[in-house]
Amino acid sequence: MHKVLIIGGGAAGLMAAYSCAKNGNFAIIIEKNEKLGKKIYITGKGRCNLTNDIPANEFLTNVVSNPKFLIGAINRFSPKNTIDLFEELGLSLTVERGNRVFPSSNKASDVTKTLEKAIRNLGVEVMLNTTVNSIVLTEIDGVTTVKGVKTDNGFIEGDSVIVCTGGVSYPLTGSTGDGYKFAKSVGHNIVEVKPALCGICLKGNDYSLMQGLTLKNVSFSIKNNQKIIYKDFGELLFTHFGISGPVVLSASSVINRLDFNNLSVHIDLKPALDEETLHNRLLREFKENYLKDLENVMRALLPESLINVVLSRAQVKRSKKCCEITKEERSRLVSTLKNLDFKIKELRPIEESIVTAGGVNVKDVNPKTMESKLVKGLYFAGEVLDVDAYTGGFNLQIAFSTGYCAGQNV
Repeated sequence: MHKVLIIGGGAAGLMAAYSCAKNGNFAIIIEKNEKLGKKIYITGKGRCNLTNDIPANEFLTNVVSNPKFLIGAINRFSPKNTIDLFEELGLSLTVERGNRVFPSSNKASDVTKTLEKAIRNLGVEVMLNTTVNSIVLTEIDGVTTVKGVKTDNGFIEGDSVIVCTGGVSYPLTGSTGDGYKFAKSVGHNIVEVKPALCGICLKGNDYSLMQGLTLKNVSFSIKNNQKIIYKDFGELLFTHFGISGPVVLSASSVINRLDFNNLSVHIDLKPALDEETLHNRLLREFKENYLKDLENVMRALLPESLINVVLSRAQVKRSKKCCEITKEERSRLVSTLKNLDFKIKELRPIEESIVTAGGVNVKDVNPKTMESKLVKGLYFAGEVLDVDAYTGGFNLQIAFSTGYCAGQNV
């Protein structure tokens, strides 16, 4: 019987264990934490958005880094396969807005429990509180091959090793970059890691006046030297450092390797109205309320904390009567409402990012099997690889697909 050592008991590790044990192999998960799936517990705000219910080809359009590398894995174990498997294992699922899939119980812990029960039923051995220090290699007929791993409890022999150690995001869950160290030690190149799916820090200070404000249904874009490189529609949140929220998280994954000095954020506060329509709307409001102060009329158009910022940017005094507003001031108001812009300072620290961009260079990994092209019997799965995607269940599905693929091929 083939003996498989799986380093890391997160989403990729659990699925790899299930897949290879289902194939008749003997699998051992070596996990340095006190329990399995520690990062799963905090995903989706504790609810676990475990996949996105869309076809495999559509899924790949949501992958930011190296989507072509994932073609084989996603087609072999698709979002539909993930949904079918969890339901077959007894976990009821619910599909929500944006095709996001959650456990019906709204408990991320149920995802981990379902997989843990499944692997234990297949005879998978689980070693908790055990740290792997290195991967041990040997030469067989001139080919560099895996022999096992060294742990803080001694050497463990194995025919194959699957590295599922995650990235460096949320280090308290155990993701501290161990997999990069292992990969590098056996000759693999590591693409520099960057934060992905995280908040964006802004320059200036007027964003702080809106701290805590959530804007829904806004058009959001990022420009690089005035050229639009990212556009989305949805919800964002102003924070003490800048902005966060769904549209911002996905944008961070697109810009994390660019020069922030050339980048700017643009928010259209009234995307349903073109400039002419908005201009006419303001004209009508001002005529109907011609003796009222401008700031009172603006309350019908904007949240309170946004009014000061917009009027200041448009260079219109809030104490002015509506009948005193000039055509030029009205034009500046329209322009500001349609394009509230900010300069980007930086991204939030990688420790706060939901996923890690970068990792083991996929050029040295077989996309059909997840096996190293440099070391026979060594496989990689999940976030340790240089693959990442937008928010919405895509990153967990990548972990499940690459884990399943590696487990099937050992």
